[in-house]
Amino acid sequence: MSMTPSNDTSGKLIDQASQSADHAIRATQQAANQAVDSAGNALQDLRKQTTPVLERASEQVSAMAHRGLDSVRETSHQLRLKAEHASDSTVGYIRQEPVKAVLIAAATGAALMALVSLVARSRHHD
Repeated sequence: MSMTPSNDTSGKLIDQASQSADHAIRATQQAANQAVDSAGNALQDLRKQTTPVLERASEQVSAMAHRGLDSVRETSHQLRLKAEHASDSTVGYIRQEPVKAVLIAAATGAALMALVSLVARSRHHD
C-alpha cells in the first residue's frame, strides 16, 4: 500500500502538532517549576526577614513584663512600709493619749452606725 501525498501531508501535520503539543507541555512545566521555585525562595527570604523582627519583639515584650513585675513588687513593698508606719503611729498615739483614742474610736463608730442607718432607711423607702 502506497501513501498518497495527501496522507503523507496529514501525517506530517499530525507529527508537527504532536511535537508542538509536547513542546508546549514542556514549556508549561518549566514555567510552573520556575514559579514554584520563585515562590519558595520568596517565602524563605520573608522568613529570614521576619524572624529577627519577631525575636526582637518577643525580647521587648519579655523585658516590659519583667519591668512591670518589678514595679508591682516595689509598689507593694512601699505600701507595706507605709501600712507598718501608720500602724506604729496609731499604736504610739494610743499609748500617749488613751482617753482621746477611745473617744475618737467611739465617735467614729457612732458616725458609721448613723451612716449605715441612713442608707438602710433610704433603701427601705425605695
